[in-house]
This record gives sequence, C-alpha cells and structure tokens, in this order.
Amino acid sequence: MSRRRVARVLLDSPVPQLDRLFDYEIPDSLAEAAIPGVRVRVPLRSAGRMIDGYIVEVDESSDSDRPLSELEEVVSPIAVLPNTLYTLARRAADRAAGSASDVLRVAVPKRMVRAEKAWLAADPPAFPQCDLDAIGRARAVLDEFPGATAAISEGNRLAIDAPPRLTSTNDGAHVGAWAHVIAASAAVTLATGRSAIIVVPDHRDRAQVTAALADFLPADAIVRDDAAQSGPARYAAYLRVLAKAPCVVVGTRSTVYSPAARTGLVIIWDDGDPLLSEPLSPGVHARDAALLRQEIEGSALLFIGHTRTSDVERLVAVGWVREIAARRRQSPRVVLAAANDGDGRGARIPSSAYRAAREALALGPVLVQVSRPGYAPTLVCSDCRKPARCRHCAGPLHARRPKAAPECTWCGRTANNWTCANCDSDRLRMASAGSERTADELGRAFPGVRVVVADGEHPVTHLDDRPALVIATRGAEPIAAGGYRAILLLDGERMLLAEDLRIGESALRWWSNAAALAAPGASVHLVGVVGPVARALATWTQPAYARAELEDRGPLRMPPTVRVASLEGELAAVTDALQSLHDTVPAVDSPAVLGPVPIESEDGPRVRALVRFDYNLGSAVTAALRAAVIAAAMRARKPRGPRAPRVRNTLKVRVDVPDLQL
Repeated sequence: MSRRRVARVLLDSPVPQLDRLFDYEIPDSLAEAAIPGVRVRVPLRSAGRMIDGYIVEVDESSDSDRPLSELEEVVSPIAVLPNTLYTLARRAADRAAGSASDVLRVAVPKRMVRAEKAWLAADPPAFPQCDLDAIGRARAVLDEFPGATAAISEGNRLAIDAPPRLTSTNDGAHVGAWAHVIAASAAVTLATGRSAIIVVPDHRDRAQVTAALADFLPADAIVRDDAAQSGPARYAAYLRVLAKAPCVVVGTRSTVYSPAARTGLVIIWDDGDPLLSEPLSPGVHARDAALLRQEIEGSALLFIGHTRTSDVERLVAVGWVREIAARRRQSPRVVLAAANDGDGRGARIPSSAYRAAREALALGPVLVQVSRPGYAPTLVCSDCRKPARCRHCAGPLHARRPKAAPECTWCGRTANNWTCANCDSDRLRMASAGSERTADELGRAFPGVRVVVADGEHPVTHLDDRPALVIATRGAEPIAAGGYRAILLLDGERMLLAEDLRIGESALRWWSNAAALAAPGASVHLVGVVGPVARALATWTQPAYARAELEDRGPLRMPPTVRVASLEGELAAVTDALQSLHDTVPAVDSPAVLGPVPIESEDGPRVRALVRFDYNLGSAVTAALRAAVIAAAMRARKPRGPRAPRVRNTLKVRVDVPDLQL
C-alpha cells in the first residue's frame, strides 16, 4: 500500500468554522521545505481561492483513497511557528472561545522579506556571556525578597509587591525600583541558560526595564519585541527570539507569546493596567496567557506591581500563586487631605496641601495628579446645569483652550452658536478642570515657579531636580531625578464616581504608582477621598484591599470570583446561543444570565447578554459558546454570486470581559 506525506495546516482566517487543522498532500517538489512551523499557501476549495497558513504537523498517511489538495507553496523556509507557540495559541483560544489563528495574528509578526534575507545571511547569534559580578549584584537585589531566587529556579508562580521608591542605574538614569527587581530576576534566569520574558503595559515601562537590564546584562542579550516597532525591526527581533541562544525579551502585551528558547521565567508588571488586556479577538489578557504558558512550559511566573489585582489575589488565596514578602516593609508617607473650614466651598486643594506644596517647591519638583487632560473636559449649561451636548451626535462638549469655542469629544465638530436643549440658554460653564486649566490656576497661585504639563498631548518622561510644578494625568507622570518632594493627588472623588466594577482597584493603582515616585520622606496628599480605598493607600496595604474586594464580590457572583462571557448580536442568535449553552451545560441556569438587553450598534438592532459561570465549568462553557458562534456563522454564510449582499456575523462572544456592563 502506497503512503503519502500529509501536512496538517492551520489556516490564517478569521472565519470561525475554519479554526481547525486541514490535511494537504505534500508534493515531491516541496518535500524538503514543508516542515512544521513554516508559512504556506494552500487552496481552499469552498472559496475557490488560495489562503495563507502554517504547517503544524507533518505525517504519513496510508489512506490513499481520500482525495487531498496539494500544498501550493512554501512561503518562507523559516519555521516561525514552534510547536510550543501553537499549543499556547490553541489553549488560549479555547479558553476564550476564539480562534487560534486570531491569537497567532497577534503573536507572529508579518513576514518582511529583506529582514528575513538579512537574517538568513548572518551567523546565528551566540550565547550571551553574563558577567559574574553583575549576576552577583542581581542576586543581591533579589535578596530583598527571601526565597525569590530559589522559587524562580524551581519554576514557581510568584506574587511580589514592588518597592515604592526610585533608584538609579549605573549610567545615572532614574528608574523605579520595581524595574531593578525585574531586571535582576531576568539576569539570574539568563545566567542559568534560560530565557526570560518581560511583559509591561507601555513604552514608558519598557524604557525603565531596558535601562535597568543594562546594569546586569550585555546589550546583545536584550531583545525588544512590541507592536510599536517598524515591521522589519519587529520581524528581525522575532527571528532572533526563535534562535537557540537564550535571551531576555522585553515588550508589551503581545510579548507574552514570544517563543524564546528554553523559557525559564515570564514576568508581568502591573497586570491591572488595561493596556495588558488584548482588544482584538479573542481578547486574551496577558495575565491569562502567562498562566497558560507557565502550565505548558513549566517556567517560573512572576506577578509584580505596586498594587495587587483581585485576580492575582484570588490565585494567591487558592494557593495557585505564592506570595513573597519583602524583607523590610517600605511605604511612602501618605496624608489624607480633607478641606478645612477656611478653605471655602468647592476648594480643590486644601490649605494643608497648598502649604506642603509651597514648602516642597523650595527643595525640588512637586507632582500634581489630575483625572483628565485638556482645559475643561466637561461643560454644562450655565443656567440649568445640564451637560452640554453636541447637536449632531449628542456627544459631550469640552473646551481645549480658554475662551475657545466648545468641541465635541465624539465627532470633533465645533459647537458654534450652541444652545441648551433643555432651557435654550447659550451660556456655558466649566464643570471640571483638566491638566491645562489646573496648570493655569496653579501657575497663578505660585508665581515664578516653572510649570510642566504632562499628558497624552504633552508627553514628558523625565524631569530634572529643579523646582517645578508638574501637572500630570494618571499614568503620564514623568520620573523626577531623586523623586518628587511632594505629591498631590487631586480629583480622587471624581475618579471613584466612574461606572466601573473595578474603579476602586484602578484608582488605588493610579495613586500607588504616583506615590512610588516620591523622594524619601516626601509627603503624598490624597485630596478629598475617604473610605477603604483611601485607607489602603494610607496604610500601604493594597493586598488587603484586594482580599476585601474578593469577599464583597463573592456573594454577588461578580468577577473575578466567577468568570463572565459577553454575547452580542441579533436577538435570535443570542437567544439560540443561550439555549444551546443551557442544554449543553445545565449548571449555567437562568440566574447566571443577565439580559439580553438592547444595545446601540451600527449594524442594526442588537442585544447583549452576560453569562456568569464558575471556573470549573470553563472548558464546557467556552466550547459550547464556540459551537454557537460557528453555528451562527454557518447560518449567516454569504450567498454565492457577484452581487450577493455582505452578511455580517450575527453573534460575537468575548470571555472574561474587562468591563462588566450591560
């Protein structure tokens, strides 16, 4: 009986029913090039066209009677999809009721021919040479956390609270002490011949980690890998990671999939940052992907941050993640500042905080954190106090500059000759102060003092130690040389009014990250906030706050005590999916479902429903939801013919939604 070689191919397609391996016969002309992991082009009979894909497996088949299409082309000789990466993508997609090809579209950069040719022509990278003295200094940094070095070498899952202070690198740059802890962990791992993966939310964090890594490792051992790079640069970095020589990979959320050789450690910094939540389908959070990767590869996993998310605290509570405390507890000096009787009604900054800022300005820079950028982020009618809305799209109006015409934050139109829809008044009032208006007001209150605005439109990453008032939005605070001599956290009460289940966690994270920029002994003033969040900041007990959040959410069956899936689409598709889910997984009963309720959509009438389910039902629920998505896609298949109307998917599913709203 004749045998033939068969390639099992994963198609690069967003169509849910194509999310499986397809068998293709390998012709003799491609016998040597068709190896697992390479990019290929194959015919797709149902569509009558060619499609890209990856060879996942190569096998021999004795079933010669089964007709198989042949591989059309091997696009590249480089195996860009190692088996470990495919396994991780498959597990992540199944957990999120999504497609493996969607995960790989995030993980594997597009092919760049010139970068590939240059890589093939160059010699393979050598194993990095670690300096023994530098590795000794790295171990000394980790000694601050007893048992951390041994736990990393044993492949444990760890949670560490970052030291809330600044430190300086060998070349004089100032970075957070957390960056030194991360760099030391990666250096110790690389010294054992294993790679380390470091995942951070944005370019600011990446720059700090890279500067800290330079204290312990040579430049050729550090690889940058994130979507902000140019196409050729990112593809070249990806090819370097595929090499046998271990390295330290630093990047943003997609870096969690980086297929580094012999991965020994994955580090997630500040996992509560929403930037680590993947917005593209299937929306797998970097934290969840890292947990899956640790299970598959047996590498160590480290969660580190100034605060503890309730997700990580749940893992600590069930014993899945081990908490390691610092040898010496450190915390900034936090003052809960309330308005005094003499401050006047509506005073934004209490007199005590004013005095602290004035005294600190004699020594160096002072940080003032505000909630919003711009001049007046919110405008209201001066007569009836109703929010000012755009007459075209009903979006909120704001003012970019003093005395400027208001603009819509949604459509960007200028609202000339605006009148209130409620009372016909044409007078506007500023209801809030953004970074620029705060800078204007404080500039008048402290004449002669340098004022620096740091927000999305005015990015500032570092500052010298000269006196200055730094007005920054949350997350955009620059690093001041030696730290800030005082920090004022404004608009806290406004931040906590946001309609978000996790707003307490988020606010605590914003304030803690800012407080960690203070100079030793400097005061941090939280203005106008009381309650559990304020106490957690003042006592620097963020893990205790996360535990209390878990206790409160448990009886209400709110995440992360349970998992939540969101179903969006036409009413019939959502109803059918919910019924199929109940039939398949009876434990998901009616009380576990919220909705469906109508939602606004450009695709016509749509509804949304939320499904809550326990972690032990995860595999069954996601499999049922994925089957429902495929069934809906098959029903909505595009009719044949050149003039056939386009048919959109009637059902969209996202598991572990980051923002729980109906």
